[in-house]
Amino acid sequence: MNTMELLLTRQSLRSYDDKPIQDDVKRAVLEAMVRGPSAGALTLYSVLEVQDQTIKDQLAESCDHQPFIAKAPWVLIFLADYQRMVDGWESLGLQRNRNPGMGDMLLAVDDALIAAQNAVVAAEAQGLGSCYIGDIMENIETHVQLLNLPKYVFPAAMLCIGYPKPGASRSMVPRLPIEDLLHQDGYQQRPVSSDAFAEKQLKRGLEKFNMGFSSEMERSVQAWMKRWMDQQ
Repeated sequence: MNTMELLLTRQSLRSYDDKPIQDDVKRAVLEAMVRGPSAGALTLYSVLEVQDQTIKDQLAESCDHQPFIAKAPWVLIFLADYQRMVDGWESLGLQRNRNPGMGDMLLAVDDALIAAQNAVVAAEAQGLGSCYIGDIMENIETHVQLLNLPKYVFPAAMLCIGYPKPGASRSMVPRLPIEDLLHQDGYQQRPVSSDAFAEKQLKRGLEKFNMGFSSEMERSVQAWMKRWMDQQ
């Protein structure tokens, strides 16, 4: 499959075959991952590979009770990581004139998500499927302890990866019309789209916005930010 076909047909996968993922396939995905663009080529992210089944089981509960996480053959957590940079400066005796702030955190999140998407595309090219898990940003108290995350590390996204079960169908989920997404030379507030799917997404978005997990994510993300910014 060529690149455009892959990008236009890729769908999230939440049901995995028992077929193990060979080390050379994993390596190919990771090599593509590290070639993703990075701010100043600084690589402001790290990747946490979860192999321990006990940890997978716990993540399946703490990430909004999604059992398929525990069954995923390969789980990667993409971390916005300034801790490695800070530790490196200190080990070399280099002095910084400030502590990492919100701009640094968001730049590291950009790096982490770009790397994750490169991994998604590379995995698809290897015959694998994947599913993003944003719920890794929830339950800060649990995830800090479970994953041993230091101060300047934030879990931006998690990927569950595996081979599709034979014969499993992956239906194409519609997307908003390009015309609803594209602005020129400045943001333009517009009337609600007349597209039926766009209206459905607005209603679905409000439903999810009002759900408990959304409030928990908001609480935890604010706590992640406070932890990052707390200079004590």
